[in-house]
Amino acid sequence: MPKMIVSIDGVVIKEVQLTKDRTTLGRRPYNDIVIDNLAVSGEHAVLQLTGNEVFLEDLNSTNGTYVNGKAVKKQQLQNNDTVEIGKYKIKFINEVPGATFEKTMIIKPGMVPPVPKPASAPAVTPVAAAPTQSAAQTAAQAAAAAVINKPFDPSSMNASIKVLSGAAAGREVPLVKVVTTIGKPGVAVAAITKRSNGFVVAHVEGSSKPLLNGAQIGGEPVVLKNGDMLELAGTQMQFVLAS
Repeated sequence: MPKMIVSIDGVVIKEVQLTKDRTTLGRRPYNDIVIDNLAVSGEHAVLQLTGNEVFLEDLNSTNGTYVNGKAVKKQQLQNNDTVEIGKYKIKFINEVPGATFEKTMIIKPGMVPPVPKPASAPAVTPVAAAPTQSAAQTAAQAAAAAVINKPFDPSSMNASIKVLSGAAAGREVPLVKVVTTIGKPGVAVAAITKRSNGFVVAHVEGSSKPLLNGAQIGGEPVVLKNGDMLELAGTQMQFVLAS
C-alpha cells in the first residue's frame, strides 16, 4: 500500500497510508495530512489514488510543490520520489512486488522432448555415527537457537512521557507510535522517534527550543535515557522507559 513519510531536517514526524481515492495536504486542520507551518498553504496539494498509481497535484499554493527538486503542477509519483513543501520533505513509498515468470519449453509437432540427464550421485564417504542425544537435549537446543535468532522487535519497547507541570500535570502519554510529537504548534514542537535501539528526540519547529536535562536541543536527534527531563514552552516532562 502506498504511503507518505513526512520529515523535517532528517527527522520523521509522521507516516500516512494512502487508503482514500483523494488525500488532501495542507496547513488547515481538516486536511488528511496536516503540516502546521506558515510555508504551507491552507489547502496546498492533493494526492489522487487510481488503482496502484498516485498523482500529486498542486492546488495553486503560495510557495509551490516540488518533486525531486523540480516545481510541479500535476505529476504521477514513482517509488522513492521526494515531495518538498517548504522545509518539509515527504517521501513517497509504493513498493509493488514483482511478478515471477516460469520459463516454458514449446514442443512442436514431431519433436521429441529432451530427456533430462540424471545427475550422478555424489560419492558417499563413510563417517562414524554421531552420539545420540535425548529428546530433552534436542528441544533445549532448538529453544536456545530460536531465542538467539529471533529478530529484534522495536514494538516490544515500552516507554512514555510523564507530564510534571502545567494543566496536564500527572498525565502519562505512552510512546506507542513510531513518531510522537509533543509541545505547542508555533511555539515549541519536538518529535520523539522510536528506533530499533531506543528512542531519540529532536526539535521540529517553533521559536522556543526544547530543553533536555537543562540543555537546548536542535534538529539533530538526541538519544533519550530513562528518567531524562524534557521542557517545552515551560512545561516539564519526564521520559520513562519501562523495564
